[in-house]
Amino acid sequence: MAAASRRRGRWLGTGFALWAATMGCAFAQDTAAIDPVAPPALDGSAPPPAGKAKPKLPTDAPSTEARKSDSLAAMEILGFDVLVNRANNLFGSSADYKVTLPSIRRNLRSAWVVDNDPFRVNQFMHPYQGSMYHGFARSTGHDYWTSMGYTFAGSLAWEIAGENTPPARNDQIASGIAGSFLGEPLYRMANLMLERGRMSRGWREVAAAAIHPSVGFNRLLFGDEYGGIFASNDPAYYSRLQLGVSGLAQNDPGASTSTKRGEVLADFSMEYGLPGKPGYVYRRPFDYFSFQATGSSANGVENIMTRGLLYGADYSYGENFRGVWGLYGSYDYLAPQIYRVSSTAASVGTTGQWWLSKSNALQATAMSGIGYAGASTVNGVGERDYHYGVAPQALLALRWIYGDRAALDIAAREYYVSRAGGDRAGHDNIVRTDATLTWRVHGQHGVAIKYLFNRRDASYPDLGTRVQSRGTLGLYYVLLGQDRFGAVDWRP
Repeated sequence: MAAASRRRGRWLGTGFALWAATMGCAFAQDTAAIDPVAPPALDGSAPPPAGKAKPKLPTDAPSTEARKSDSLAAMEILGFDVLVNRANNLFGSSADYKVTLPSIRRNLRSAWVVDNDPFRVNQFMHPYQGSMYHGFARSTGHDYWTSMGYTFAGSLAWEIAGENTPPARNDQIASGIAGSFLGEPLYRMANLMLERGRMSRGWREVAAAAIHPSVGFNRLLFGDEYGGIFASNDPAYYSRLQLGVSGLAQNDPGASTSTKRGEVLADFSMEYGLPGKPGYVYRRPFDYFSFQATGSSANGVENIMTRGLLYGADYSYGENFRGVWGLYGSYDYLAPQIYRVSSTAASVGTTGQWWLSKSNALQATAMSGIGYAGASTVNGVGERDYHYGVAPQALLALRWIYGDRAALDIAAREYYVSRAGGDRAGHDNIVRTDATLTWRVHGQHGVAIKYLFNRRDASYPDLGTRVQSRGTLGLYYVLLGQDRFGAVDWRP
């Protein structure tokens, strides 16, 4: 099973890098995304004059009059579970998928456990499976919270009847909760492609299906019957695709026995609903979100990080500051060769922008909360695969924007994976920081240099104290979503 998991990981990483490149190129087409005027219509007609456009009322309903289907969403989720089970049973080497009526009855009565499936299966593939549930529900007319309920129920059905092993509470969190935290950004990006992409309608449909396959599946079958294109309400957004190479600047692998000095990377990131856009309000979950994903030649998926505003409000301070604050939901998956950590969390925080001068702006996000996380060494000697625990965590991200010429991004995040709610004694403290300087060369094309530092301090009764750290320096070609680095200008 471990060998099969490694093979799946390599294919996933390669496909993931191609997906990131495709999505980055697609989103980078819109250079007027954050201007405080209405965007051009998809048919090429001119936008209404500034100040004349009617404001769009925020709603979680689709952009056209539509109906929703409770039974269709449920049947699609159950059918998807059956297909995943049959595919794993046919092509996998594990007996976990040989489900029978006695195994279902046993799981209904069984106590919930913490399972030990491979880390990538539990912490990446399960959240992605949950995101598919979320997409089935969203694309059959349901709002975010109802879709999250379907996702949670779909995960519960899988734990009882998708495998013959006892139901696992870590999987329920990863699929049932992290699945929605990942699924909603994918749903929003897929619909943004349909709504505002500059390609032909057919290619926009293909790109949207690549971003979120369950949404693309329902659009293929039903078209606009269950809501059509989701109304984005014209958010300010900023996307960026980076393709490059990185090499070691510092390395202390600790117990990890397999690392590579250099790697090729494809990174795609987007911030959606940036504060300050006139007329844009935050009344729906994920009206603001941040998404980042990186594929690596060294280990497949290096990271997936999402965070979205579940409930909050906008605010201002003087003429030069605009922000949002409230409760955020997040899903993070980090695997920088020497360790790995994944967390599903709820945090209180804020995102804002401050105009420092006429052309210089500072954007920032600060969050602190608590999650449920798993962490371990990669290819460690004498260690278990990973351990779970309740995980306090924090994030600080800054972007200094120097007009339309350059931007400096700095981010720091920390996870403390405790023994509380876990499966063994001990703890992990993980810190990740990065700094990226991006210089726009011409139009939407630029170059960037990035320093990334990762450190893990672990302490266990049977292993003692272990320290791992890794620093890399990378050089990238950058395709910008627009040439102003995401600065939102609300000033007269």
